[in-house]
Amino acid sequence: MERVVALLKEKNQYLEQFHLVNEHELINFGEGNFDSVEAFYQTRDKLLDLIKTVDEAIEEENRRMPVGPVTNAARVEVSSLLNKKDELVKSIVGQDLELLSYIEREKSNIIRELHSNSTAKKAVGAYASTERLQVVDGE
Repeated sequence: MERVVALLKEKNQYLEQFHLVNEHELINFGEGNFDSVEAFYQTRDKLLDLIKTVDEAIEEENRRMPVGPVTNAARVEVSSLLNKKDELVKSIVGQDLELLSYIEREKSNIIRELHSNSTAKKAVGAYASTERLQVVDGE
């Protein structure tokens, strides 16, 4: 049981790191700074891989543990760690929704800007064609 408790603590530490990474990037995105988005996603992926490895170790430890009575202290500690994990996951989901909102907003702004640039190029192209025709016509 001690090994499971240690693994649950380790998992919560990775979730806290994940939460902090999200928090930092929320500040950047809120300021319109998307320069570190690639590093942000790489960091998240590494943390998710670590969390997956810990989850696998927990599963393996649970399979190997003999079935038997668990002390009340161990039950309380595991319950507390699982509650902490649930709180972190809920908070991370909320952060992810905010991050997606910022990304969608920025994507819409970029699409509008590209459309505006395309329209401007067409207008300039039409104006340039008119100018060439006037020169050719001798005006």
